[in-house]
Amino acid sequence: MSAEIICVGTELLLGDILNSNTQYLGRQLADLGIPHYFQTVVGDNPDRIKQVLKIAGERSQILLFTGGLGPTPDDLTTETIANFFETPLEERSELIADIEEKFAKRGRKMSPSNRKQALMPVGAQIIPNPMGSAAGMIWQPRPNLTIMTFPGVPSEMHRMWEETAVPFLKQQGWGDNVILSRTLRFWGIGESNLAEKVSGYLEMENPTVAPYASKGEVRLRISARGKSQESAIALINPIHQQIQEIAQLDYFGADEDTLASVVGKLLLEAKQTVAVAESCTGGGLGARLTSVSGSSGYFLGGIVAYSNEIKQKLLGVKAESLNQEGAVSGTVAQQMALGVKKQLHSDWGLSITGIAGPGGGTAEKPVGLVYLGIATPDQETDQVELRLGEQRLRDTIRHVSECHALDQLRRKLLLTNVSE
Repeated sequence: MSAEIICVGTELLLGDILNSNTQYLGRQLADLGIPHYFQTVVGDNPDRIKQVLKIAGERSQILLFTGGLGPTPDDLTTETIANFFETPLEERSELIADIEEKFAKRGRKMSPSNRKQALMPVGAQIIPNPMGSAAGMIWQPRPNLTIMTFPGVPSEMHRMWEETAVPFLKQQGWGDNVILSRTLRFWGIGESNLAEKVSGYLEMENPTVAPYASKGEVRLRISARGKSQESAIALINPIHQQIQEIAQLDYFGADEDTLASVVGKLLLEAKQTVAVAESCTGGGLGARLTSVSGSSGYFLGGIVAYSNEIKQKLLGVKAESLNQEGAVSGTVAQQMALGVKKQLHSDWGLSITGIAGPGGGTAEKPVGLVYLGIATPDQETDQVELRLGEQRLRDTIRHVSECHALDQLRRKLLLTNVSE
């Protein structure tokens, strides 16, 4: 038994509206333990809706339609589905009464076009809409096929799903399982390298493990199906632990964890503070740290030093280093980190200097060249060179630089805690 989500609306294809309904329904199906393998967006065209319906009806047993239930001529979902199965529409008096009552409460009279919303295929069960005029339906036009329709308005669809669709599915025995997922998060390792290390896990069937990557971060999603949340979690936990042991320091957290939140937790545990000095990221590193609630407990502040003069005056960077090695250099990054640590009296100092582009690069120092500096509580300094590529966008170079800086601090904190 599998479900398929079909969203109707030309505005979705044009990108005028964010399609949040698929995300919501996907999560709801997972909570019910109902697998779904396909999602489709189709415009307001009856022939194309029928094409989608034909394909979906051959591979899935539950079809969830959203959109196309309004009173206008381009709202075609209900009549197209009925026409596909050669079933007549009938006007439901209870729906007419419901629509008239809702209009009356607003001090208005029902428009004749709204009568269209009272039409249902013969034999269909109504999904009441407590909030709007567009009712949905549950219809089984043939054995082993159930069709449900919902309006495209998310708030209306959510309530109709929860109050009518979920109880129906459970009554049919389709909500007996639970599908849970947990996302493991990694930094400092490529997707292909991680996939090779955990290749044996990628072939499992329950739970399943799947990799994906975005802007330098690699993730592994572990999904398990069980009779209850507890049984699904029991399947996920040992795999999580084993993969974490394989990845070691490249693993930084799970689900909603971020590099900033993990660094913050480690600083709080160590009762230590951090300050940042930034050039090419223009305050982005500080913004990441302060995006975490409670960051005032460990983040003291930052200095954005774009000009060499500010680097010298506020951070104590030596003119000799700037003249000989340039602002984008490991030496300057180390001096910036130590300077902000001393200036703001923090335990740790973290710095970024680089060329984010698109201009400013040279053959010797291309766009994407970034140096990170770190100053420890013992006044020691270290540097990391990053070559992030000339073809990357400016925002991506800044984003990845900030995350690499947080990751370097995370690793230092973990190693410091282990050695102590």
